[in-house]
Amino acid sequence: MSQRRRRSLALLTSGVLALPLLAGCGAGDDEGGPVAAGQDIAATARDKVADGGVLRWAVDSLPDTLNTFQADADATTNRIAGAVLPQLFTLDDKGRPVANPDFLEKAEVVEREPKQVVLYKLNQQAVWSDGREIGAADFVAQWRALNGKDSAYWTARNAGYDRIEKIERGKTDLEVKVTFAKPYTDWRSLFSPLYPKQVTGTPDAFNEGARGTLKVTAGPFNLGAIDKKTGTAALTRNARWWGRPAKLDTLVLTAVPRAQRPAALAAGKVDLAEIDRAGADRIALARRDAERTPGSGGAPAHGPGASVTPAEATLSWAVAYGADDEGKATTERENRAQNAEAAKKYADEQSALRTFTVRKSLEPAYTQLALNGAAGPLADERVRRAVARALDRKELAEIVLKPLGLPAKPVGSHVALAGQRAYADNSEALGGKDIHAAEALLADAGWRRGGKITEPAGAKAGSENAEDDAKTPSGPGTGNDGLYIVGETDERNGDSLDRGLPAVRSAIRTDTDTSAQGDQGSGPLAQGSRGERLSPVLDPAGLADEQRAALLAQAEALGADAPDTADAADPAASADSADAKSGLARDGAAPEPGKAGTSASPAPAPVKQARTSGNMLAKDGKALSLRFVLPSGPGSEALRTVGERIAQMLQKVGVHTELTKVADESFFKDHVASGQYDLALYSWPATAYPATDARPIFAKPEPAADGSLLVEQNYTRVGTDHIDQLFDQALGELDEEASRELMRKADARIWAAAGSIPLYQRPELVAVKPNLVNAGAFGLGTPRFQDIGWKKAQGAKEKQEKKK
Repeated sequence: MSQRRRRSLALLTSGVLALPLLAGCGAGDDEGGPVAAGQDIAATARDKVADGGVLRWAVDSLPDTLNTFQADADATTNRIAGAVLPQLFTLDDKGRPVANPDFLEKAEVVEREPKQVVLYKLNQQAVWSDGREIGAADFVAQWRALNGKDSAYWTARNAGYDRIEKIERGKTDLEVKVTFAKPYTDWRSLFSPLYPKQVTGTPDAFNEGARGTLKVTAGPFNLGAIDKKTGTAALTRNARWWGRPAKLDTLVLTAVPRAQRPAALAAGKVDLAEIDRAGADRIALARRDAERTPGSGGAPAHGPGASVTPAEATLSWAVAYGADDEGKATTERENRAQNAEAAKKYADEQSALRTFTVRKSLEPAYTQLALNGAAGPLADERVRRAVARALDRKELAEIVLKPLGLPAKPVGSHVALAGQRAYADNSEALGGKDIHAAEALLADAGWRRGGKITEPAGAKAGSENAEDDAKTPSGPGTGNDGLYIVGETDERNGDSLDRGLPAVRSAIRTDTDTSAQGDQGSGPLAQGSRGERLSPVLDPAGLADEQRAALLAQAEALGADAPDTADAADPAASADSADAKSGLARDGAAPEPGKAGTSASPAPAPVKQARTSGNMLAKDGKALSLRFVLPSGPGSEALRTVGERIAQMLQKVGVHTELTKVADESFFKDHVASGQYDLALYSWPATAYPATDARPIFAKPEPAADGSLLVEQNYTRVGTDHIDQLFDQALGELDEEASRELMRKADARIWAAAGSIPLYQRPELVAVKPNLVNAGAFGLGTPRFQDIGWKKAQGAKEKQEKKK
């Protein structure tokens, strides 16, 4: 596994982006613009927050490890680390890096030539919970564990540590001097969290010593008991903490599945929980009912049984108490009793949920449409660009975000989100919605309406039917490490939206329905949200419109059976054609029956059907049909709704999509990571260090020694040498403004390649007790755990002044 990939995997595995970053970088505060949505945490001055108390915070699960650098680290691992271990850099509310004064007095590059040298000056009060000063020995031990030179350390990420040449003590014990063998712009990403040398000093301690406990910590909280039976992990106030003391006595992380969180909130098991759209709707209804009928104990006009009509209720009563068939009557009475119990439980929960409020923002992650460029129609950059230009990204963002009252501006970058310094809207490198431009690109690629179809019945033009899409990649760098299942992340806030859009005329099938069509559904492991690819950057919007008429005339003249044209309709589609290696095929495909190379008698050719594609597109006897894979779980309603709307948009330009719903657990593992899809929707986390963390997502796939394709996290399998070069230049550029400009150039080329189309920033919905302050929807920022607490009750004098 490559070292640059390990850091990205750990980031994705975590699911939480409380990653460190630094402020005070060269440009002004307006670089990157304002955030799309600010934090919603009921920010309150510490003097108005009560001392003491307990907060029960819902998490998805208890962690399998407390070592954030291991492959099975998750969001809870990172949340615990953020509260109990040194974080040298944190993120402000714009997702920008800020030096943490609790641990650092200063950290800066003091030399650039002949080698980069970073000097850390530590807070002189910073000590581990055992009383030992935090110092150079801890830095050295962590570097040696993570630099990739000792395979005895089971690490999931090494990026940056492999560029360090040496670490030594400075002039005093409070100074740590780090010398780099290669310049590294993202040096602030290192040593956060910082583990004590007791954890990183030996492979045994690193691999096993910090999985279930942390004996030495250094943060506003200490790690208390982890109880697997109750599903709780307790964090207690650190008496040795030298900074502002934690307001809470105890922070209890409680494992609660997302579907069960409304019930857990109502039962008083948790005080704060990320919820999905359905949970937010329940709280909104509960508060509305309380305002309309204060003090009323009646059943709500929603929930179980609310849709039963008077006629249905009367019939049910008649069957239960007036039917001659005693068996039916008994069954009906049991059903009525169960329904009544469910309705009462729901009403009781609604009564309790009215005491909660929902705080909302946008997550540090974006949802994108991935186009698999490995084979099939989407291996042609013109077709990918046409698909992209048929989409109304604004409308797709509104489907998810507008009902929640959140800003619905489409994401304009692959490498940063609005507010972060590297952000710039580079979507014009591809161009916005333009049906005529999309049609011109498709025509230039040889796709015609009303073309003759001579393929055997059931054959498709999609990637799963392509002759060169034979071998599923496996092994290091292919995404088959099973580290981040997207079904889990897409179950997060807002993805339970059910808009009930009109049915799409595209075929909607289940995974079993399509297996007979050639999808084996058994590809290697995966991850849980990623994949994209790139190409050059020339502006495609301009000449596409100018050439449209000529291209349509050319398409008319060439006829349905004309060979594929070599040049793209859009200048950006061909500008980097020498640079772009989109559509890299996998090696090792076995010869199909009847092909040359076999001594057996050729099998009879399949019967071909003579028909036309009608209003849809066809080429070389095949219809243009794309397999659109979507997760089928209860937390992915929003993705399915967006997918159906995308299918409608593509149908307008003659592109047929076959919507295939698959189980959440196999969505990435068996489809996206293994390349068994044409189109897919999943999310990527944002990062403060795109030169490091975004590089493997967009790296050009390379053939592996076994004939498979090494894709790292680039599940679209679309990439170019030029983009890789821009990432490499940005990573080694110590002028931070110049480094960010290189990242923007790389982003423009990623847009132009049309392997990944960012759609919207994911919603973040958090249910909290109203008097809980400095907590909720953190947006792009890092939680400040010591400031979280319960608001002080207002005194009589304050209440009087408020009334005035």
